[in-house]
Parts: sequence; structure tokens; C-alpha cells
Amino acid sequence: MVPRYTRPAMAAIWAPENRYRIWFEIEALAAEAMAAIGDIPEDAARAIRTRGGPRVAAITAADLDRIDAIEQETRHDVIAFLTWLAEAVGPEARFVHLGMTSSDVLDTCLAVQLAQASDLLLADLDLVLAALKRRAFEHKTTLTIGRSHGIHAEPTSFGLKLAGHYAEFARARARLVAARAEIATCAISGAVGTYAHVDPRVEAHVAEKLGLAIEPVSTQIIPRDRHAAYFCTLAVIASGIERLATEVRHLQRSEVREAEEFFHPGQKGSSAMPHKRNPVLSENLTGLARLVRGYAMPALENVALWHERDISHSSVERVIAPDATIALDFALSRLAGMMEKLVIHPARMQANLDSLGGVVHSGEVLLALARAGLSREAAYAVVQRNAMATWEALGTKAAKSFRDHLAADPEVAGRVPAAVLDAAMDPGLHLRTLDTVFARVFGPDGAKGD
Repeated sequence: MVPRYTRPAMAAIWAPENRYRIWFEIEALAAEAMAAIGDIPEDAARAIRTRGGPRVAAITAADLDRIDAIEQETRHDVIAFLTWLAEAVGPEARFVHLGMTSSDVLDTCLAVQLAQASDLLLADLDLVLAALKRRAFEHKTTLTIGRSHGIHAEPTSFGLKLAGHYAEFARARARLVAARAEIATCAISGAVGTYAHVDPRVEAHVAEKLGLAIEPVSTQIIPRDRHAAYFCTLAVIASGIERLATEVRHLQRSEVREAEEFFHPGQKGSSAMPHKRNPVLSENLTGLARLVRGYAMPALENVALWHERDISHSSVERVIAPDATIALDFALSRLAGMMEKLVIHPARMQANLDSLGGVVHSGEVLLALARAGLSREAAYAVVQRNAMATWEALGTKAAKSFRDHLAADPEVAGRVPAAVLDAAMDPGLHLRTLDTVFARVFGPDGAKGD
């Protein structure tokens, strides 16, 4: 991922220094477990830890270059690391990696890195949820127009809009918790996963110390359905980001102007048009979401490997694991900040709500006529006729409100009292169940405000 979209904490997870420290920890823990069951001398395990640990902890750029140089000769990244490590450990290095295969280290390391990345992403989601909750309660009763097919439908509240996005990201968080648990899996089973040269107790020890579960059947590698599920979860989260970003983009359109991204002092919207205030953050989020979703398909393709293993998945994961988590980390952080500072225009929402002369209340008027005795089909025809008359005359000298058209229609005036008609056109009707919905989304305190 390019530095522009990379945050330091997530980048550090995928840095070679972190990878090599995890590799060493896997090897050292495995040696200690082997020593505990008598497979290697205890002083060998101590030497691996005491001599190798400090070197890996203080790994430098020169060390990274040295490992790379060894890999240029060996054409094998794990062997290159083990060769470099042996330079510090000495003769006891012959007990490092005993009975293990490269996938034991690589797959277990990837599990640790993805678990670390997940913890950052979960913290990011918490920030998004906090921003959405605060703004949802702030605008719980702020009336706005709901739209279907992009067309004015019926009144809703802006807080209810945000509550819906909150609920989606709460589901996303639960999915990521489950995906983290599934991906945090250890395999120390040796060649083709039969434990022929490494005791299963070694795997159990490494898994416990690293906070991982044990892969029941590793076949030498951890099955890639776990990874596919993980990256699909990231893709679904990205889709939630894009849904909210798309909403902001539409609300900021010049014709709508109900909400807009915060425009910083000194910010420039266009090199040619000084008046422009473009929704650049939400557009950026839309693009990043496309990237993250794009990484799900290669992860799905990685599931079908040859027999007990091949490495066709390896090159894919070297790209998608850091890139997907880095991009999503950046996107979630940006989304949280954008929603925290989102500028909301209630007066403009009210103006848009009123802009079609009241036809957005047609649904409740339809119900009022049906209650007054008209068949649904007849009531629909009456209401639609008056709504279309209102709509088509908007902006002309002949324009009248939907309320006025209805009052002048004998099929309405003779059946529905004026007070009933007024009540049917009260936008407050659409706020009556807010406490119920908010309680569902935010818990029992949602009805009270927190």
C-alpha cells in the first residue's frame, strides 16, 4: 500500500522486523516445548532464547540486508532467516526448526499478524461507532426527507439514518470478532501435517503462548477457507463504508445541500473553480472500499490448492494481507473523522422536505381516505390525482399545495374533516417510533438518549 494511505501502527505489523520477531518467537517456543518433553537438550532451548532473542529484538537495517542477501543465494526466505539466526545462536542452532517445515512458521506468523491487524481494525470500528452514535442522538428528531430510487418518499429523521449505519457497523464489528477468532490458528505439524517429526504437544504449547487456536487438520498448511472468510469480512466492512460515503456524497450535492464534509480553513476545492467544496473524503473512501473488496476474490481463489499444499497462495497473501488491512485501517479512521465533523444543515433538510408542496404525505392521506370508507384503489386514484396536480404545477403561477388541492377535491372534502387531513400531513407522525428503534439499536438507554 502506498504511504499516502498507510498509518504507522498498521504498517509496523507488516514490517519485516515484526515478521522476523514473530518467526523467532515461534521457533523459540517450539524449542522450549521440545526441551520440556525431552526431544532436545534444555540448555539448547535456553541458548536459542538468550542468544537469538536479543539479536532479533535489536534487528537493524543491516540485518535485514544480510537476510535478503542470504535469500538471494538460498532462494528461500525461512532458510535465509534461520541461517542469519544461527550466526547468533551458535552450535545450538542445529536444534532450531527441528522437525518443522516452513509453513509451520509462515502460516502461524500470518495468523499472529492478522490477529494484530484485527485488533487495530476493531479499535477503528469503535471510533466509527462512537461518532455515529453521537451524531445519531444529536439529530434524533431532525426531520429530513427519506428517498427511494433517489426520489422524495416520506419524512424520516437524520438520526434514524445514522442509527441504521451504526447498526450495520455494529454487525461488521461482530463479524470481525468472529473472523479474528477463525483466522487466529496455529499449525506446527511438520511435512504434510502428519506430526511425524514434531510432537503435537509442541504445537499446543506454541498456540497457547501466542494466543492461537490449534488447526485440527493442517495438511502442512492452514486451510485457506479461513483466510477467505477473513478477507470477505473485510470486504463487507468496506461495503458498509462505501454505503455511508455514498450517502454523504449525495447529501452534499448542490441540489441537496443537506450535509457536507467539514471544509478546513485554507482548504481548496478546485484548481479552476474557487467556489467548489467537493466531497473528497467520501469519494476517497469509495475508492478505498473498491480496493478492499477486490482483495476478497484472490483470497477465495486461494482455497483450492493442490493436495496437501502448494504455494500459489503465497504471492497473493504477501500482497493482499498488508494491503487490505492497511487500506481498511486508513478508511475506517478517515470515516470516523469525517462523521465526527460532518456539517449538517437542518434548515436545508426542512426546505427540501417542503419543496414538493406536501406530496410526501400522500401515504398517510391514502390511509385517511381508506379509513373514511373509500376502497384502497379509489383512494389511491384520488390521492395520486391531487399529488400529480401539485407536482406538475410546482414553480408556476398556478402552483398550489397538496393540502389545498385535497381540500378542493369533493371526494376528499366530503369524507375527511380538515383536522384529519392536517393530522395526516403532520411530519411528526414519522418520529413516533424513534424511541423503539433507538432502543433496539443502542440498547434500553437508546430511548432516553444514552
